[in-house]
Amino acid sequence: MIHLKSEREIAKMRRSGLAVWQAHQIARRMVKPGVTTAEIDAEIEAYFDKLGGEPLFKNYPHHNRGKPSFPAVTCMSLNEEVVHGIPNKRPLKEGDILSLDTGVRINGWCGDAAVTYAVGEIDPDVQRLLDVTEGTLGLAFELMHSKSKWSQIAREMAEYVSDHGFSTVECFVGHGIGRKMHEDPQVPNFLGRALRGSGDFRIEPGLVIAVEPMVNMGTKRVKMLKDHWTQVTADGKPSAHFEHTIAVTDDGPTQLTIAPQPSEEKLLVV
Repeated sequence: MIHLKSEREIAKMRRSGLAVWQAHQIARRMVKPGVTTAEIDAEIEAYFDKLGGEPLFKNYPHHNRGKPSFPAVTCMSLNEEVVHGIPNKRPLKEGDILSLDTGVRINGWCGDAAVTYAVGEIDPDVQRLLDVTEGTLGLAFELMHSKSKWSQIAREMAEYVSDHGFSTVECFVGHGIGRKMHEDPQVPNFLGRALRGSGDFRIEPGLVIAVEPMVNMGTKRVKMLKDHWTQVTADGKPSAHFEHTIAVTDDGPTQLTIAPQPSEEKLLVV
């Protein structure tokens, strides 16, 4: 069941969204050759701790009973890693791309966002992959202003990706978000069987969703590594991932995980 949020609840989620935005500013400053993903993860964990926030990813249970829970505050997915990569002590190198996904709960409400960062100078074709993936997220946000059903948006997202010669990952989707990181509805980035049936939903005030296109340079197929978390492209080609938490208000859609307005500066802890 989809739980529509009140304006007051969305305002509380904006506080968490700002914290996630600030976590990405920490990452943006740190992402460079020679830095490890473990070091970035530690800095973001320290920031969330300073806020009194609850990291959403650390100790998140595996969907398969008996498998290890997720061990870090951030998902750090490098190059051909699509999602759920585990931070480690391997230094980043020039030409890498790093998809960083993180979330936090503050005062009972969640925020969640992902960015794929270029490490130094990257191959132009890989940069185009990043641009198209971020553009897909931007397209979804713009379409939320005019479309009435998510299926209409998902169709155009997938067409945009395909028109640029890339593929949309279909085994991972976005999600509703609120007091919990994962709530109804599921938010696919493509028009599949679910959205053609009962899985479709209306774009209406109170809806809050995490929209997160994952786009591969080659095949859409992925496989899991032996760590039971990291998902990589089946053909070893690069993948990119961008995500925002987006709320629909009476005044239209708004992104909760973007930079603060001047009136919101006081909400930040740096």
